[in-house]
Amino acid sequence: MDAGTARKTFELHNDVKFVDPTDELYRYTRKEEREFDLSAPWKVDYEYFHTVKISAVALIKMVTHARSGGIYEIMGVMYGKVRDHTFWITDAAALPVQGTETRVNAGNEASEYMVSFQTANGEAGKNELLRGWYHSHPGYGCWLSGIDVNTQLNNQKFNDPYLAVVIDPNRTVSAGKVEIGAFRTYPEGYTPPSSTASQYQSIPMDKIEDFGVHANAYYPLKVEIYKTKLDEQLLDLLWNKYWVATLSQSLIVSNRPYATSQMNDLATKLNSARGSLSSNTAHLKARKEDPLVDRFSSSRREQGLVVGVDDEETPLSKAAKDSGRIASQVQNGIISQIIKDRLFNTPLDSSLDPALARAAVEGKL
Repeated sequence: MDAGTARKTFELHNDVKFVDPTDELYRYTRKEEREFDLSAPWKVDYEYFHTVKISAVALIKMVTHARSGGIYEIMGVMYGKVRDHTFWITDAAALPVQGTETRVNAGNEASEYMVSFQTANGEAGKNELLRGWYHSHPGYGCWLSGIDVNTQLNNQKFNDPYLAVVIDPNRTVSAGKVEIGAFRTYPEGYTPPSSTASQYQSIPMDKIEDFGVHANAYYPLKVEIYKTKLDEQLLDLLWNKYWVATLSQSLIVSNRPYATSQMNDLATKLNSARGSLSSNTAHLKARKEDPLVDRFSSSRREQGLVVGVDDEETPLSKAAKDSGRIASQVQNGIISQIIKDRLFNTPLDSSLDPALARAAVEGKL
């Protein structure tokens, strides 16, 4: 597999959409954006923004930065435009910040760097404004902690419209698809009218309390990835760096601490789920509309219309999902190693046994 094929696979996994360079996005003027900022419709409708479209160039920059941090959190900023209920993120920049395994803080150096970067962008003819920040959650999913919520609240008070993006580099390496989430916070004291459970994601036991306490303080935005013909050359250069790192690393070896922490967390969850095994009653709940699917049908949401019945998640069912995900990630790592071994260590004058190749793909080796 060459770099070009690998990049196409990456774009397929992350559903990268093509945008024509002559699209309205590139005809958007600063005057129009200033008028939009003055009207500030998001101050009336707290869920005014429902989608974020991130350029493939910005995505590769953010993922490469997140992976470089290892077990430590990283932080950066995003530049772009807002239009029609949507954030358009066109570029991203890493910040020189000091992070730990659980938090990251921007200091004076980061602020000075942001000013210098914005000035250099203006001199280069790139006039996109600062529209958000991103940081990583190595190994514990895409959501906002209490510190993240407070940071985003302050950003929305003084720099709105502003967006928060979270990337999990460990799960990205394990799954292949970029693990990413985009969020905006509600104003302090505001309670959302109805909270619809989002798609299940595995949260470590030591993070569940922080996750649950602030779960209703923000809402997720739908994330879409796009690219244009103008991005191709820069995307090729960025991809070469990303591709070399991916090809030279072993998912099993580089993610060994993450895999160990996942197994320990699974054991803890299974122990805590023992109490629910004595109940034989089916856990059912009414299924309502997903606000990300139809955010504009406010009348139906207010009426609380039920569109079906779902099995309610139990501690044991959540642990079972985590177990399947861990097994799948390990299997992917083994298959990746076998493919690279056959690709680089098999002599050119020998052929690959079809039965062995089939067994590798099916995970039977």
